[in-house]
Amino acid sequence: MSFHTVEKIGGTSMSDYVAVRDNIILKPVHHDSLYNRIFVVSAYGGITDLLLEHKKTGQPGVFGLFANGIHDDSWKQALADLKQKIFTINESFYKKPDNLERANQFIGERLDDAERCLADLQRLCQHGHFELDMHLETVREMLASIGEAHSAWNMTQLLQRDGIDAIFVDLTGWQTDKHLPLDERIKIAFQDVDLKKQLPIVTGYAHSDDGLMSTFDRGYSEMSFSRIAVLTNASEAIIHKEFHLSSADPRLVGEDNAVPIGRTNYDVADQLANLGMEAIHPKAAKGLRRNEIALRVRNTFEPEHAGTLITGDYISATPCVEIIAGCKGVYAFELFDQDMAGNIDVYDREILTMIDRFKAHIISKDINANTITHYLSANLKTIKRIRNALQERFVDAEINQQKVAIVSAIGSDMKIPGILAKTVGALAKENISVLAMHQSMRQVDMQFIINEDDYDDAIKSLHSVLVEIHDHGRAICLAS
Repeated sequence: MSFHTVEKIGGTSMSDYVAVRDNIILKPVHHDSLYNRIFVVSAYGGITDLLLEHKKTGQPGVFGLFANGIHDDSWKQALADLKQKIFTINESFYKKPDNLERANQFIGERLDDAERCLADLQRLCQHGHFELDMHLETVREMLASIGEAHSAWNMTQLLQRDGIDAIFVDLTGWQTDKHLPLDERIKIAFQDVDLKKQLPIVTGYAHSDDGLMSTFDRGYSEMSFSRIAVLTNASEAIIHKEFHLSSADPRLVGEDNAVPIGRTNYDVADQLANLGMEAIHPKAAKGLRRNEIALRVRNTFEPEHAGTLITGDYISATPCVEIIAGCKGVYAFELFDQDMAGNIDVYDREILTMIDRFKAHIISKDINANTITHYLSANLKTIKRIRNALQERFVDAEINQQKVAIVSAIGSDMKIPGILAKTVGALAKENISVLAMHQSMRQVDMQFIINEDDYDDAIKSLHSVLVEIHDHGRAICLAS
C-alpha cells in the first residue's frame, strides 16, 4: 500500500463528531489529502462500560449482570436501558427521520440478536449438562463488538453525508461462520480498499479465532489498531485522545504547569501502561516497535499541536524526567514465612500462580530473605481470594494487605547522579512517608510506594521539584 497513517480515535473524542470531523478528518497530520489514512474507532464514551462493566469501578454492565447467574434476569433491563441510550446518541447525530431510522435499525438489529443469544444461552445453561462459565468469554466478545460497530457505522454515514468517501470496515465478524486468525481477518477486510480514494472507518473490536479479549481484555482496540498498522505497513500510527500525554495530570498540578512531553520512547509508554495510564497497551506497542513504526499521541481538541511522538530509538539529549505519573487503589500484598529463606523460588512460583489465576495485575514487587510483596491492581474481593488460596497452601505464613498508592518519575534517560536522593528529599519535605521504593538499573523510572492519602501531594511535589523548575517548552533536563 502507498504512504499512509493508521489513526485511532478514543471514545470521548468519538462522542464529539464535529470536533472529530473538523480537527482530525479535515486536518491531516502529514499531507493535504483527506485520504491515505485508516481510522480505527472506539465505542462512544461510556458505552463499553455499559456493555461489559465500568472500567474503573467494576460496576457490572450487561455482561457483568448476565455472568452473575443463570436465574438472574437483571441483564435484560440493563440491555433495554443501553438500547435507549444508544438511540439517544443517534438522535444527537441525525436530524432527518429517515437517516435516524436507518441508524437505529442497524444497531437495533445487533442488540436484538445479542438479546436472543443471551436468552437462549441462559435457558440452555439451566439444563444440568451445560455450564455458563464455559461460554462467558464468547459472550464478552460478542457484547464488546457492539459498541465499536455502532460508532464506526455512524461515523461512516456522517462522513458520507459531509461529502467524504468513507467506507465502513467491519472486523467484528458478526454472524460469521468463519473463525479466522486476527491477521487474516484484517488482510481480507483491506484487500479491496483503495486508500487513495477511500477513507476506511474500522471497528476497534476485531473477531479472531483465539479471542482478542481473552488476551488483551479492554485493550483490544489498541491491538486491532497496532496489527492494522503493521500489516498495511503504515508510515506512522496516531492516537487521538481528549488530552495530551503530559508531564503530569493537569488536574493535580495545574494546566499551566503540566506540559506535553513532545518526544519519548516505547520504554516510557510501557511504564505508563504498567501504571494503568492509557497511552497504549504494551503488546500493541510491541508490534509497532518491532516494525519501527512511530506512534504519535495527539489531543483531538488542540489540532494545531503536533502531540507527542514515541519511537523505539529515542533518548533525550540530556538525562531528564519526562513525566510524573502514578496510581491509587493499589494493594500491597505481603507474604512472610520464616521457612522462605533458601526457598524463595518455590514461594514465588506459587504466589504468581495464584495472582494469575485470579487475574490481578502486578505493578511492582519486592523480595527479601523471607518476604515477598506484590503491589497489585485489583479489587478487594480478588485480593481476598488470593489470600485465602495462599493461606491454604502456606499454613504457617503471615499474609498482610494494605491499600497504598504508587507515584513514579519516568523518563527515556534518567541516569542522573543524586536524583534518587533529590526525589526522596522532596517527598520528605512534604512529610510524605515512603513505604518502599524501586529504581532499576535501566533507569527509566523510579517508583515510590506511599500512603494513598498522600498521592495528590506526592504528584504535585515531585512535579514541582523535577519538572516545573525547568524549561516548559521541552522534555525537562535535570542535569543543570
